[in-house]
Amino acid sequence: MIRGVGKSMRMKRVIDPAGVSVICALDHGMTSPQFLDPLSDIAARTAEAVAGGANVIMMSKGMIRLAEPAFAPTTSLALLLSASANPEQGEPEVVQIAEVEEAARLGADAVVLFTALGGQNEPGMIRTLAGVGRACEAHGIPFIAEAEFPTTYASVDELKQRYGFEYLRRNVRLCGELGADIIKTNWPGEEASFRRLVEAANGIPVVLAGGSRLEDDELLSRMELAMSAGAIGCSVGRNIFMHRSPEAITRALSRVIRERWTANRAIGELKQELGSVAAR
Repeated sequence: MIRGVGKSMRMKRVIDPAGVSVICALDHGMTSPQFLDPLSDIAARTAEAVAGGANVIMMSKGMIRLAEPAFAPTTSLALLLSASANPEQGEPEVVQIAEVEEAARLGADAVVLFTALGGQNEPGMIRTLAGVGRACEAHGIPFIAEAEFPTTYASVDELKQRYGFEYLRRNVRLCGELGADIIKTNWPGEEASFRRLVEAANGIPVVLAGGSRLEDDELLSRMELAMSAGAIGCSVGRNIFMHRSPEAITRALSRVIRERWTANRAIGELKQELGSVAAR
């Protein structure tokens, strides 16, 4: 009973009172094949995302020590439990580098695990996924499973051609079967396919991954379509922290997600805001 209450209390912070979640992923130092320069100042990137309306920040245990002052009292921490070994290879291996107990000690409201299926590493990946699901249940911490393509450092078209839609759908369902409370997944290319991913989750909340770097209009259009197809929000990294105004693009995403603005309206407001910033 107590564990159930703990998870319920944390979920109220991860999924805000409007029933949505705007997650900024600042964990790419653990997953990217190359270091990404904007992450040199993790506290600044955190503050910008929080100012723009992100209610959850995703990061590693090492960075939370540096970024914690930038959190607002209502900002949730989603602690990354995994890193990528050989992330540019055909069969990257996901290595668990933190425990759910550590997340509890750090005050995390959720934990996050990247899930890469296929090849000789799949049995170990499934064991890790199941183990994290059990530990989260034991500690009353929500579990966000990243049911994504094995690498997200390529375009949707490349990834879809290489792995296929059914790879994503199977991954989404597997994560739900093994205890995920929220499932993060890639954009499969169109609204109808994303709706099928939401259906595969069978009622478990789904958030859209930002994926590779996109033009603002494409990012916001995908977000509008994903919300229409049943998503509850986003988990976006590079398209926020590598943007010329992380705060502004987070605010635009938040408007599409929380206020259900159209992408066109959000883009128009974003362009005005960016113009004002450039004029200063």
